[in-house]
Amino acid sequence: MDFRQLQHFCSLIQHGSFTTAAMHLQIAQPALSQSLKKLETEFNVKLVNRSAGKSDKSISLTAEGEALYQHAKIILGQMEQAEHHIRSMASLSMGEVRIAVPGMLGSFYLPRRLMAFRHLHDNIKLSLFEGGTRDTLRMLNQEEVDIAIITGHDMQDHFDGHFLLQEQMVAAVGWDHPLAEHSSLSLSQFLQHDLVMFKTGYFHREWLLAQAKLLDITPKIAFETNLINLIKQLVSQGFAISSVLNMAVNQEDKIHPIPFDPPISLDLYIAWKKGKPLSSADTAFVEFLLNNAT
Repeated sequence: MDFRQLQHFCSLIQHGSFTTAAMHLQIAQPALSQSLKKLETEFNVKLVNRSAGKSDKSISLTAEGEALYQHAKIILGQMEQAEHHIRSMASLSMGEVRIAVPGMLGSFYLPRRLMAFRHLHDNIKLSLFEGGTRDTLRMLNQEEVDIAIITGHDMQDHFDGHFLLQEQMVAAVGWDHPLAEHSSLSLSQFLQHDLVMFKTGYFHREWLLAQAKLLDITPKIAFETNLINLIKQLVSQGFAISSVLNMAVNQEDKIHPIPFDPPISLDLYIAWKKGKPLSSADTAFVEFLLNNAT
């Protein structure tokens, strides 16, 4: 049994005769008769009663035919819904993009681009998941999200992706902090001061702690929080200093961003799990980000 046979069977019942159904289906009447015969042979039952002596072969359903007709209507209806759903997704008239991003990118890089994408594709739902690098990688590996923005350090063999942008990492100090007069800072200088840092699981923290270990310096972590606005408040009020992406600092923050010497930058990629096909909505979003990376 295939879907075409079910279509032929339902059309026959709906039109009440072989002649009319064949015309509607745009097939020859013998082809319709053969399709019905194959169904009856497969089930080893009689599905319709053919009225004798009538040239157009009017029909009525047997009990088995009635049962099959009820199931066939449901199956064909679901197939029609599935076709409509897939065509709508392909034409970007519906769909969902699930994307995981580090906290700073979610707060400072993506909002304007998300709104611009939605302006172009207002029927596509955007689901944004913010978290640390480890959470982002876990969600991508477990397919809880479709795509993610990750660092070049975290690109793995089982990921596909494209380079998105390079962003500078800077020291963030309050305007009145003694370090504010510096035009650049070494990591050694930076690590001598009280720090406010993201909690475990964030790339910034793991990278800085690894560098501190190489320099044989025990960092003084005064505060831990994943709230970027709280980090900025603690920095601006002089309680501690931190390291952030340059994009996270603006004039209203009362924070002085100081580049490291030598410079420290992050290569950021938009990635997805290798072998997992991207939907039309995902592909459109990836292409939009790549075309509007800066």
